[in-house]
Amino acid sequence: MKLKLVGGDSAGVVTAYYMCSENGAGPTRDELDFEFLGNRTGQPYLVQTNVYQNGTGGREMRHMLWFDPTEDYHTYSILWNNHQIVFFVDRVPIRVYKNNGESNSFFPNQKPMYLFSSIWNADDWATRGGLEKTDWKKAPFVSS
Repeated sequence: MKLKLVGGDSAGVVTAYYMCSENGAGPTRDELDFEFLGNRTGQPYLVQTNVYQNGTGGREMRHMLWFDPTEDYHTYSILWNNHQIVFFVDRVPIRVYKNNGESNSFFPNQKPMYLFSSIWNADDWATRGGLEKTDWKKAPFVSS
């Protein structure tokens, strides 16, 4: 998916592009996330990847982007198969999550997933651990 992220002061706002089973919010959902954590003007954007299985996440990893994702469109993609999950930014792998093949492994490969995108307020955790709150005077927050 090609995205151009929310520009300007977007602290507390998360732009998400993700794959999810069920309706996107079920208690036993599987999910693969790209979550773009908003920032104050001039501060770098972080992207958080996460893996959920049966409603349980806790596999977050944060990555610093090497460009300003608000200036132009960039490609974000996920390779998902029975062996691994690879998160890509502009065809560069930023995270590889492997299936260890054991029956009790934490790997979402039993349910079909669908593509979702959203923009939502997460100022309780997204920017500097919740220290930066959303400035609603800067709304609307638009990604394309």
